[in-house]
Amino acid sequence: MDSPSPEPASAGSRPLLGVVDYGMGNLRSVEKALAFVGAVPRRVTKPEDLTDLAAIVLPGVGAFGDCAAQLAQTGLWDPLREWAASGKPFLGICLGYQLLFEGSAESPGVAGLGVIPGKSVRFPEEVGKVPHIGWNTIRILRQSEFTREIRSGDFVYFVHSYVPVPEDPEWIALETEYGVRFASGVCRGALFAVQFHPEKSQRVGLQLLRAFVEVAACRERPTRSAP
Repeated sequence: MDSPSPEPASAGSRPLLGVVDYGMGNLRSVEKALAFVGAVPRRVTKPEDLTDLAAIVLPGVGAFGDCAAQLAQTGLWDPLREWAASGKPFLGICLGYQLLFEGSAESPGVAGLGVIPGKSVRFPEEVGKVPHIGWNTIRILRQSEFTREIRSGDFVYFVHSYVPVPEDPEWIALETEYGVRFASGVCRGALFAVQFHPEKSQRVGLQLLRAFVEVAACRERPTRSAP
């Protein structure tokens, strides 16, 4: 399905990235992929774990309401919302992407983090088989630091039944078609979030993760004043 993966990152400055763990889903594949492309992943289960991080990764699987409840119990809800809105590097994956919005039709009445105006909706019946599972292409609508090594037409791996609908189309960086067109990725500043699974998307996914790690490393380096 894809060309060979990038080479593993060389030793050197490896930024510390927090992988949010709220008790739902196996995070091992995300951690392995981040380590491969040059990060030092550390699991985040409580607010104190955010200290000294260069970036945060919020994965997610399961139902929107269950994940929101579990995340709130960790005490990370407000700190994560503040981090994502602050301009610091933040990556949302799958349900971690959807949680950045105000809510979801999957769990009416349950609030999301509200960093991005809009809500998630279920695929309409006319698209056919739901959930949308497997390989599909992305189209780049807006280039960013995170997408410089990929191109429109590249394949990535999806598993989902709901898709976010940003109120402001300027958020949309990537688009995919599955019966209907939907926002498969958003970006603003150092915030990047995708509906697909980069850790399962071979070359393209690793290139996206490597770009995110490089952004985190650059933001982490102190700015030296001129002599």
